Amino acid sequence: MNDGLFLGEFVAQNESDQNPLKITILKIDPAKYVFKLLCASEQHGEKLTVKDWAQKFNLIAAINAGMYQTDELTSVGYMKNFQHINNPKMNSYKAVLAFNRIDRSVPPIQIIDRECQDYAALRSKYRTLFQGIRMISCDGRNVWKQQPDKWSTAAVGIDRDGNALFIFCQTPSSVHDLINALLALPLSIHNAMYLEGGPPASFYLAEGGVELKLRGSHNFDFAGPIPNVLGLAAK
Repeated sequence: MNDGLFLGEFVAQNESDQNPLKITILKIDPAKYVFKLLCASEQHGEKLTVKDWAQKFNLIAAINAGMYQTDELTSVGYMKNFQHINNPKMNSYKAVLAFNRIDRSVPPIQIIDRECQDYAALRSKYRTLFQGIRMISCDGRNVWKQQPDKWSTAAVGIDRDGNALFIFCQTPSSVHDLINALLALPLSIHNAMYLEGGPPASFYLAEGGVELKLRGSHNFDFAGPIPNVLGLAAK
């Protein structure tokens, strides 16, 4: 793909059954691309599919920007984009994705781990922040307990070189098994944050002659739009 953008499709072991995990990962050099948070609450309440979000706002890629509440607009955790506040309330989730930095002493994008980093000091250094469930801690541990339920998963990660990772596993799996698979892949992954699971999980990419349209699979179909997306655009 283009300079600073790498697409990988992996087949990984699923610990709970014999179905291999099919994992799609877009690695992004944050020095060469711009990350955007797009919210229906900031765009006249208009919810779109990830493809429509991408086409309307000239994005290279788009993925869920976290889970949302029953009003189908408000994030389940804290969400701020410049002056727009989608949800002012912090919940118990320990991971916060931060980008659009104000202070160049911090990385252009990072997942702040509230358990081992000073979130109060870091939050003022970024214009865009939103919460998600922590998958991989800052010391590289799988912190998601094993569970019997399985679903498709959209996630975001940061590798040890500071690259961002848009992660999509379409194969239904426990999140615990997916995390172990990610840690075993040659990604040098540092930490990761859960974005969405099941039918609403969505990922779209259109760049360099490649178009990917991925959607979560489950026991029923989901064709509806989503309110909040994490987007990627050229500088």
